[in-house]
Amino acid sequence: MKKSAWLPAVIAPVVVAGAIAAPALANAASTPLAGSNPTAAEVIASVAKSSDAQYSGKLSQTSDLGLPELPTGSGGSSLEGNASDAISMLTSSHTARVYADGATKQRVQVTEQLAEQDLIRNGSDVWTWDSKEREATHVTLPSDAQKSFEDGTATPSDIATKAIDAITPSTKVAKPTSTTVAGHDAWQLVLTPKSSDNLVGSVQLAVDKQTGLPLRATVQAKGQSDPAFQVRFTSLQYGAPAARLFDFTPPSNAKVTTKDLSDVPTDHAGTGEHAFDRADAPTFAGSDWDTIAELPAGTADTSSAGADATALLDQLTKAVDGGRAIQTSLVSVYLTDDGRVLAGAVPVSSLVAAAK
Repeated sequence: MKKSAWLPAVIAPVVVAGAIAAPALANAASTPLAGSNPTAAEVIASVAKSSDAQYSGKLSQTSDLGLPELPTGSGGSSLEGNASDAISMLTSSHTARVYADGATKQRVQVTEQLAEQDLIRNGSDVWTWDSKEREATHVTLPSDAQKSFEDGTATPSDIATKAIDAITPSTKVAKPTSTTVAGHDAWQLVLTPKSSDNLVGSVQLAVDKQTGLPLRATVQAKGQSDPAFQVRFTSLQYGAPAARLFDFTPPSNAKVTTKDLSDVPTDHAGTGEHAFDRADAPTFAGSDWDTIAELPAGTADTSSAGADATALLDQLTKAVDGGRAIQTSLVSVYLTDDGRVLAGAVPVSSLVAAAK
């Protein structure tokens, strides 16, 4: 990871995963919904059916975390590319096209300003492509890996899975109500943390009544009227996408990076699909909605960062006991003086206490 890019690289996955992180409680059975008034448990169980879904659609993602606007120059963002792009994902609205053919074939396309970014999974092969930078990454997954590769691009299924894992005695689950998303009838669930020690107000999930596919996921911060984060389908058509969409060959002049995870146990760093080195894997403290993730010393080493990255750090964070921190409406990140990074959907004070 570039030293100038470490901050947004830590924040980006935390916004989604950290906000609703919790240990898995139970495996939902793949059972159909019963009648016209299902229980919350039946709606949750129906999500398991959607892992083999085949569809094409368009996603819309919006974020309102209260982050300041990025500094810009006459030529656009004055930040280096990776940092600017990552934080842009947290402060701007984005759309993407998504294609799925079962659990092991997915493609996400984000097109902006004559550039395209792609994430393609076809079995154990995962490709990422950035047309602007002319850079591709090829990751080989373990043969038994089932989950979709994660790169910070979230779908309603990603959010729903993590929220479902958080359903413990620490969570209130409201009775399902009817709604419509992208022309499809859905059941809406509202999950509310019982704990008062975190920043999450609620997680709202809309699940297709017929297929169990999550169609919309909304994360509401406490005390906020507008969603802090939302991703939803704006259009959705069921049926197998064209097979060619899951094939990718980088252009001859592209820079290609490869990473072979085929021998990594699938229980390492969750599924074996994450690009964490063992020494860099996070540790966790707390439980359920109050979970805090910690990355080891050296993660936040900014000694070789450029002037732009330093300016970004000064703008986004404030000095606190033992380091610097940022608290958005939904998630906090604490950078210790010894280079550790702690993050979670909790106040900064909780991170400072956990670091001692």
